[in-house]
Amino acid sequence: MKLHAQALLFDNDGTLVSSLASVRRCWTRWAVEYGITAERFGRVELHGRPAAEIAADLLPADVVPEAVARIEQLEVEDVPDGGVHLLPGTRDFLDALPADRWAVVTSATRRLAEARLDAVGILPKTLVAADDITRGKPDPESYLLGARALGVDPADCVVFEDAPAGLQAGRAAGMRTVALATTHRADELDAELVVTDLSALSALATGAGVEIAVRG
Repeated sequence: MKLHAQALLFDNDGTLVSSLASVRRCWTRWAVEYGITAERFGRVELHGRPAAEIAADLLPADVVPEAVARIEQLEVEDVPDGGVHLLPGTRDFLDALPADRWAVVTSATRRLAEARLDAVGILPKTLVAADDITRGKPDPESYLLGARALGVDPADCVVFEDAPAGLQAGRAAGMRTVALATTHRADELDAELVVTDLSALSALATGAGVEIAVRG
């Protein structure tokens, strides 16, 4: 199977890099600090959502700004302690793409996203972060903003995601989707193409766009 696109939009955590251990470690500490029970905390979906939305589900509105700043601090400080590493295939796949043909679209804050990306040597020319939007995934706002930043029609974009909420956001933006089964089972992911990770794919950039193919 092959997909053709003018631009590629990548989620970060769980798609390009793995930060699951860091996320669990930091959010668990955060929940204890704010007196949130394990049972209540366990009912909240963490992955692929902005911290502000997660905090708003758990805390009074007047506490949310301080709580969001605290989790950002914890996660940024965790990065040098092995809080992030590249997922298989990420380096080779991105190296095959011209810098103006792809963007990172993440639910993390810009400060946290840049810390994680810098730690693994990824320097996207275009980055859309939680600071840039008013509605997080599964709302399509972030992916539409990414397409606009690259100057490409949404219908000519392909989204790469590991989370159902992100895939839903990509579809709602009118984009085609590729799911990576890095944090969810393949049968939980609804996309045009589902693969284990980026090592299963190749990218070929031409004057007509980018051709994405499953490796033989």
